[in-house]
Amino acid sequence: MAGVSSGAAGEVIAARFLREKGYTIEAANFRSRFGEIDIIASDTQYIAFVEVKTRSEDSRYTPREAVTEGKQARVLRTAALYLQQHPTSLQPRFDVVEVVTGKGKPLEAQEIDHLMGAYEAGDLSLSF
Repeated sequence: MAGVSSGAAGEVIAARFLREKGYTIEAANFRSRFGEIDIIASDTQYIAFVEVKTRSEDSRYTPREAVTEGKQARVLRTAALYLQQHPTSLQPRFDVVEVVTGKGKPLEAQEIDHLMGAYEAGDLSLSF
């Protein structure tokens, strides 16, 4: 993965992690006019819209702190559009996968944390 950004590497690591947990990857880097969803994954009950955040272990902030209210709103609008285009009986859920890499080693995951239901759809749940 030489030349790959730490964010892109984090997404590959997160997708592998989700597959190992039994999820099916439905889409990656799904884009709309509202924004982008890093990974859309499903299991038997949920369709998870996953934001992947990658940080070095020496970062001053946790990866989840980068998922701001503005970012959440863009993901929610993009998820609503995805669900209009790809109807499903699965329950939508909004997750964050944090990938913490080694200091100076952006391609080596030291820790992976899957925050299921990291935030709620709020009023946009009416779109589903």
